[in-house]
Amino acid sequence: MNSDEKEDCECAPPQAETSPAGGPYRDYEEPEIENPEASRMKRAAAKHLIERYYHQLTEGCGNESCSNSWCASSAGFTRMDNNAAAVKSLELYKVNAKLCDPHPSKKVTASAYLESSAHSNSACSNRKLTHKDVHSVRDNFKDVNYLTEEKVYEILDICGEKEDYSPLIRVIGRVFSSAEGLVQSFRRSKPHTKEELKSLQGKDEDKDEDEKEAAACSATAMEEDSPASSSSSRLGEGSSGENDVQKLGPDEVSVDIEAVRRVFERLLSNEKIEAAFLNALVYLSPNVECDLTYHNVYSRDPNYLNLFVIVMENSNLHSPEYLEIALPQFCKAMSKLPLAALAKLARLWSHYSTEQIRRMVETFQQLITYKVISNEFNSRNLVNDDDAVVAATRCLKIVYYANVLGGDLDMEHNEDEDEEPIPESSELTLQELLGEERRNKKGPRVDPLETELGIRTNDCRRPLIAFEEFVNEPLNEVLEMDKDYTFFKVETENKFSFMTCPFILNAVTKNLGLYYDNRIRMYSERRITVLYSLVQGQQLNPYLRLKVRRDHIIDDALVRLEMIAMENPADLKKQLYVEFEGEQGVDEGGVSKEFFQLVVEEIFNPDIGMFTYDERTKLFWFNPSSLENEGQYTLIGIVLGLAIYNNCILDVHFPMVVYRKLMGKKGTFRDLADANPVLYQSLKELLEYEGSVEEDMMITFQISQTDLFGNPLMYDLRENGDKIPVTNENRKEFVAQYAEYMLNKSVEKQFKAFRRGFHMVTNESPLKYLFRPEEIELLICGSRNLDFLALEETTEYDGGYSRDSRIIKEFWETLHLFGEDQKRLFLQFTTGTDRAPVGGLGKLKMIIAKNGPDTDRLPTSHTCFNVLLLPEYSNKEKLKERLLKAITYAKGFGML
Repeated sequence: MNSDEKEDCECAPPQAETSPAGGPYRDYEEPEIENPEASRMKRAAAKHLIERYYHQLTEGCGNESCSNSWCASSAGFTRMDNNAAAVKSLELYKVNAKLCDPHPSKKVTASAYLESSAHSNSACSNRKLTHKDVHSVRDNFKDVNYLTEEKVYEILDICGEKEDYSPLIRVIGRVFSSAEGLVQSFRRSKPHTKEELKSLQGKDEDKDEDEKEAAACSATAMEEDSPASSSSSRLGEGSSGENDVQKLGPDEVSVDIEAVRRVFERLLSNEKIEAAFLNALVYLSPNVECDLTYHNVYSRDPNYLNLFVIVMENSNLHSPEYLEIALPQFCKAMSKLPLAALAKLARLWSHYSTEQIRRMVETFQQLITYKVISNEFNSRNLVNDDDAVVAATRCLKIVYYANVLGGDLDMEHNEDEDEEPIPESSELTLQELLGEERRNKKGPRVDPLETELGIRTNDCRRPLIAFEEFVNEPLNEVLEMDKDYTFFKVETENKFSFMTCPFILNAVTKNLGLYYDNRIRMYSERRITVLYSLVQGQQLNPYLRLKVRRDHIIDDALVRLEMIAMENPADLKKQLYVEFEGEQGVDEGGVSKEFFQLVVEEIFNPDIGMFTYDERTKLFWFNPSSLENEGQYTLIGIVLGLAIYNNCILDVHFPMVVYRKLMGKKGTFRDLADANPVLYQSLKELLEYEGSVEEDMMITFQISQTDLFGNPLMYDLRENGDKIPVTNENRKEFVAQYAEYMLNKSVEKQFKAFRRGFHMVTNESPLKYLFRPEEIELLICGSRNLDFLALEETTEYDGGYSRDSRIIKEFWETLHLFGEDQKRLFLQFTTGTDRAPVGGLGKLKMIIAKNGPDTDRLPTSHTCFNVLLLPEYSNKEKLKERLLKAITYAKGFGML
């Protein structure tokens, strides 16, 4: 179907046994007529004829010898899909095409139903249904336009007695393919008692059947008269429309969700009934998408959200039958919901159980994976252009935030913002590079749904299900990150970027996106420098140049960085270029790695006193009694920021709370578990102590610490803390205050300076938007897991070597026998760092190149490019001896 046909039909696709275009959410545009009754009758007649044409095209008249070329029963008729049938029915109505009469051999058809329902609708206002009529209607359930749990069980029981489930299938098709019908279904009423729930299936509705039929009939008539009010008038025992919505809380809907779950559990075991749900969803979704895109239905009736709640309770949505058409169309419809509706869904689903959240995650992940592996995505056929994948990702975002909201939230402990604003760089955006005006203000991006919900991912200490379950690896493998990053920066409406949904990306993919962002900023600074040099007539340096002496690396580096930070912080966004005095190495990345390694070793030396080292945890922490000024900590923050900005890995060992604090969250009691496990265990035992804390432990709200020289320092957690005993009643406050002092107050000055330096480099980066604290640690420190088998698999060879060369086989046999420390020395020698990059050693692109025949020369390396130059040694023993000597005594750079 071409785009024009699709646009026409999506507003009015067929709905099982109801109007393909009818309903309170879909009004025909008619010229004003003086007589409203005549206008109503005209619309009803047109609607009725279009319905008959549609069912003639889809079901036929039942006469096998039918000669009508526009009847499905005709021998020469070409079958068409439901959307095409809906369009064609409108065309046939306009030209007054031939209509077949139902053949006697066709028992209960949709056309017969439509005729009888038209007669009953017109007559229901003039006469009361007789008892005989009630039973006739009840047998076929032609009056059922919405469902309740009781009605489903009633129909199910009758169908079970007759062993014919076709009436139930038709009802499900009619209700579940109709937006208005589904919106009215399964409304909440007074809670049932246990006895009532048990008797639901066998309950007889004979007593009040007359009243229900009359109510349904009058509701249908009211629907024709006043479509806007139908959502309230058609409810037999439901709500009062808008008024009820206003009474609902921000995380409540008018659907009885438990009833929906019971109904689905009962019905989905029947294959024929399950097919009815599938077909109905195919009919429903395009209409819903059209409603939300063009008719703004949610603002008129917030109960419209009910249909999404109901459909998502179908536990078979992830099955193969749904993945081809039904689920992609439904995801497209859901992705059209306005922001307020998305937020309400997230709040509602946040109350679901872990199993229910996981089921929804698996449903959307299944669709994404299915579409990715069944298509060949590449740089010309981008996965970003696949509507189903994009829609499923947007739907997965709702579940992601529901997972965050439903988890263990910490909304209170937030770090204070920097008192002095971080100076902005002169960085040009892509739009400005293209000569366009800046569209958005500078600053970190914030997800609109996150803002609407008033939460951040970092507020969640423990989600309902692990964040890793939201990552889709097949998608990450086919994603063209350079294109995706462009869409992310330009923010065009017709191009989707998966970087706006970072939860679905793994750390490697996000790191690549950050790399592109950093490089673009570097190029921008370089361009601006060239422009300045042309305008001002003076030569400016397009790089951040640092010339340092190995023996005075801290003094030289920090003094230079301090001057840059004071004079022009924007220069920190330039590409780093390091030169060691007296050495010939040209910095293509390797010299910078060596520089960072040496700086970190010096800064974290306990003898300097800026950080304390815990032998048990092997972690560093800020020294609260350090004699260094705040400027020194600012410079250390700059170094960490520069390492991320220049894609260098550091051998830094901080507890996780440092990265949480960098992302804006204060440390709390639970952060002591890895920062200071001994203190954490002591305070935990205090909280769990069953005896009298005051009498047995004799603790007060005054604590003691030692300074740099070992002298005790007393600190009151509360005013006059030495006079306030810790009791069973106030021990929680004591623990919270103790953790607050240890992790926040005692190191407030040092950490604020450190954070300010870090933000000087990363403030305009999407770092906070893309990464969680644990991923920031991975970004700075790399992976601790050294898998040399993965490195062997990805290593490439040059200069005459291949995977099957004798020397290469002996090299890997030797390397695999090395100890852990020797393997780290080898990595340091070859790549400039002893840590694996994000994603492990399998992501490291190492090259082993031939460096001549057998010789006594040592192996050498280009750390900038991860190249090992290996002579073809005559035997394995010589190879091992030469390699060990090279990696053990390697220091400095020279020209080969």
